[in-house]
Amino acid sequence: MPFISKIERQSDYHLFPSTTPIVIDNGASYFRIGWAGEAEPRVIFRNIVQRPRHKATGETVTIVGDHDPALLRYFDCTRSGPRSAFDSNVVYQFEIMEYILDFAFDRLGANGSRIDHPVLITECVCNPVQSRSKMAELLFETYGVPSVAFGVDAAFSYKYNQQLGVCAKDGLALCPGFTTTHVIPFIDGEPVYKGSCRTNIGGYHITDYLKQLLSLKYPQHMARFTWEKVEDLKMEHCYIAQDYFSEVRLFQKGDKEAEDKTRCWQLPWIPPPTEEPPSEEEIARKAAIKERQGQRLREMAEAKRSSRINELENELHGLEFLLQQLEHVEEHNIPSFLSETGYVSKQEIESAVQKVTQSLRKAKGEPKGDQAEAEEKTDPATNERFPLINIPDNMLTPEQLKEKRRQLFLKTTSEGRQRAKQKRFESELERERKNQQDEEKRLENPELYLEQLRAKYKDLSEKVEQRKRLKTNGNHTNGNNFSGGVGRGERLNAAQRERMRLLTTAAFDRGKGEDTFGARDEDWQLYKLMSKDNDDDDEGPDQDEAEMARLSSRLQEIDPTFVPKLEIVTSQPVEVPRLRPLTKEDFQILLGVERFRCPEILFRPNWIAVDQAGLDEMTGVSIRRLSPVGQEVEERLTNSIFITGGSCLFPGMSKRLVAGIRMIRPCGSPIRVVKASDPVLDAWRGAAAYATAPQFLTQTFSRTDYYEKGEDWLRRYQLRYTL
Repeated sequence: MPFISKIERQSDYHLFPSTTPIVIDNGASYFRIGWAGEAEPRVIFRNIVQRPRHKATGETVTIVGDHDPALLRYFDCTRSGPRSAFDSNVVYQFEIMEYILDFAFDRLGANGSRIDHPVLITECVCNPVQSRSKMAELLFETYGVPSVAFGVDAAFSYKYNQQLGVCAKDGLALCPGFTTTHVIPFIDGEPVYKGSCRTNIGGYHITDYLKQLLSLKYPQHMARFTWEKVEDLKMEHCYIAQDYFSEVRLFQKGDKEAEDKTRCWQLPWIPPPTEEPPSEEEIARKAAIKERQGQRLREMAEAKRSSRINELENELHGLEFLLQQLEHVEEHNIPSFLSETGYVSKQEIESAVQKVTQSLRKAKGEPKGDQAEAEEKTDPATNERFPLINIPDNMLTPEQLKEKRRQLFLKTTSEGRQRAKQKRFESELERERKNQQDEEKRLENPELYLEQLRAKYKDLSEKVEQRKRLKTNGNHTNGNNFSGGVGRGERLNAAQRERMRLLTTAAFDRGKGEDTFGARDEDWQLYKLMSKDNDDDDEGPDQDEAEMARLSSRLQEIDPTFVPKLEIVTSQPVEVPRLRPLTKEDFQILLGVERFRCPEILFRPNWIAVDQAGLDEMTGVSIRRLSPVGQEVEERLTNSIFITGGSCLFPGMSKRLVAGIRMIRPCGSPIRVVKASDPVLDAWRGAAAYATAPQFLTQTFSRTDYYEKGEDWLRRYQLRYTL
């Protein structure tokens, strides 16, 4: 089976005799294997398995423990994530456990699948007999080990530190592990499992809680919060607060002490390139290029202007020559003569001459003459721009009739534009006149003027809002209307009601006979009466809103505290907010309250919906389960509270446990909390030291016992830690 790992394979396996036991610390987080009597395990790796496929060959490979992330780019990991053999702290996936043991024995240096050494393997407190029997079956049937011994990791760590003088024979072993936390009482050096207790809280939950908090705080950097990186942040920066709420209030104040306790993780960030100001040579070069481009454009414009002047001069000469020929033509031959030229009358030709002359003067840059300016000021109908309008239709050809209709349309459009321009001019004059009158009133009495202006603006805004509200309230009827709305009949003004009356009269005053509407000329006057142009209600809102806008601008000029209505503000274009460039601070992850909030779940599991006791409460539960043992024994237990396991490495753990246990114990009880010399490796070292004892083989479960006694003997099997 191909393995991918960066752990080197041991080469001295054959040097150890078959009586030397192999010691395995099978933790939920890390797997440690080595030889009995040694100070350090030979192989340490994470207790996970991943089986991806190679992208090129399709071969399935087994990745056990830590791996090089650079290698994963060659494999398809979408269908195979990291898997563990543990459920909480109990082994239940023995297929995965087999991959892990294969890899562990292979890296230890074993050749072949048979292991000829006794095995001492750790397990959790009160491990189910089903899990223990499956593990024994795997070791005996698959690897052929001669004998197996099962022991509790926390007990091995306690006995090892007892030999070092760290803890006494009587005490409590508190082991916050990866997924669970156990408390085991020891009396006379032996664990008393009937007084042990467990809480399903460990280092895994702290890491997961920290990952969730950072993802909520910095959602833009969520991809950066990998499990391995958050685990490193937890072990490097988290600590246990002696008083959680005092620590929270310290960070709420935000003083210098809180800033000193805040840690910063700087993500990779590349500053944007700064644009240096151009040099004088670069400015001169760009100016020269711009001058050349301008000169080229001026030359092109001059050439185009010369060509245009030539065209206009040729056209003017042609029109003047046509007028000269027209003087020699008799009156009755003029229509036939002009039909060949495309003109209708002599006046049209003279009008064309004037237009060409004005265009020529404009192209040459000459000032306009007095006559041209006077003609522009006069009405367009008087300058013979539309000569076909006054000619009867029977005197025009079909092409000229089309031209006449076009001239009628152009004349109407031109007159409409002139009227609109004049109306705008008059409205501007009226606006200036009103502003001037308002300014005079303001100078006479500023306070009274401001009060009147505000009152007028308020009345107009209420009027406009009421009109808009009535227009939008069109789904209600008059009848039993309990919603407070009004019907359509109540919202119509006088002009609209008059239109409705005219429509009703036109439809029903003729009776049920033949419909003769339109036969008389006065019938068509109804359309003029019903025209929306004569409806004052349609023009009213526009005038009110215009006056409201004028008052709003006036109030903004003289009153800095004035806030316009929402309708006026929203009618103006909204400025789109600009995105600021990213800076170095945008790529910083600040760890403040998260440093002590995440480990706090060891003492308050209900924060993550685990309704169980915390670490300090578990000691009281364990002592109560041992009762009645006497007050003297309880004092000896609390005088030697031993903590081990990876989650006890947080700074402040011992002081917080002392404070918490003191609150649940009688006043004056001796309380002493000691930490293992190495909370991570002491379990394996204790097991390795235990396996070197001469009486170790008497505590093992041999292959013969397995075949003869079966699982029932495993149910009663219990290792004695005092040899």
